[in-house]
Amino acid sequence: MKFLWMSVSVIGLLLFSGCSSRQYYKPDRVKGEWRSAGQLSAPIAQVTPNGAVLENGHLLSKSGEKKATIGKNLRLLNLSDGWIITQNGANNLELIPQEGNTASVVIDVNKTVASASVQGDTLAVLFGSNEMALYSLAGKQMTFKESASGAVAVDARIQSPYFLKNLVIFPTLDGKLVIVDGTEKKLLRSLIVGSDEYFNNTTYVNMIDNTMVAATGSSILALSQKEGREKYDIRDVVYTQEGVWLTTKQGEVIALTPTLQYKAKKKFPFAHFVGLSVSHDRVYVLEQGGYLIALSKNLLSSDIYRIDMDNDTIFMGEGKAYFNDRYIDIK
Repeated sequence: MKFLWMSVSVIGLLLFSGCSSRQYYKPDRVKGEWRSAGQLSAPIAQVTPNGAVLENGHLLSKSGEKKATIGKNLRLLNLSDGWIITQNGANNLELIPQEGNTASVVIDVNKTVASASVQGDTLAVLFGSNEMALYSLAGKQMTFKESASGAVAVDARIQSPYFLKNLVIFPTLDGKLVIVDGTEKKLLRSLIVGSDEYFNNTTYVNMIDNTMVAATGSSILALSQKEGREKYDIRDVVYTQEGVWLTTKQGEVIALTPTLQYKAKKKFPFAHFVGLSVSHDRVYVLEQGGYLIALSKNLLSSDIYRIDMDNDTIFMGEGKAYFNDRYIDIK
């Protein structure tokens, strides 16, 4: 069975289109226009959690627009270990070097790929069928394969495999973290992040020190010496050394400790959040109606600014938020 890639925000728009009773976020006080902005060379055409492609083929990484370009027939999957990982029209993986004179690498997989990552000679692939595999770049051969339950519909923010020394952690399409020994090529463990029937893929993974945080659209997991798991209707998550911040579908911004202990919450009635960033001493939240909410990390104070945003395709970079052919600095 084929599965459907669709973002939760798009689902919400479809459900509410034509519904005159929908209420929109209206801030009580707007401090002014957020004027720290810039221009891209073209509008955004493709978005992944780690990179984007502009309509002119230019690559957009977390650090900004790059000179590297990719062809129109290529679908961007990830930016990883110096490679631009794409899938071409023949369903083959095509790895293009971000810099230098290294030749591109083409690997015949003949299947739809959901995500992929590279470390050294190891290419980790999560297929649209939810199967997982490891390949050798040099040999262009599969070295490990693991089957899994399929997913009918998933959130478009599919996370790529995560390398942790010799371990490969696959964030699956059915709400799990599957841990594989990349050296021995064997399955070690599987952890449940979320258990919803639909849109249950892992949408966020990050590891700091000895604690890993992962999330689906309805659950967040912290894994260190023990497991901690909490239920929220999650839109976005950011995990730093200081803690975890998340936004919810109910218009809430919530602060947690790295082990998911509750710290604070701030609610913005009817807000539809489309982006989240934590930079220096502030938490920045993008609201679909064209607002940037800047909160203190303890969520006790906030300032609201207007932004010129008329597009729901958002890419969050390092200290910048990109939409359409523009960006704003958020640091």
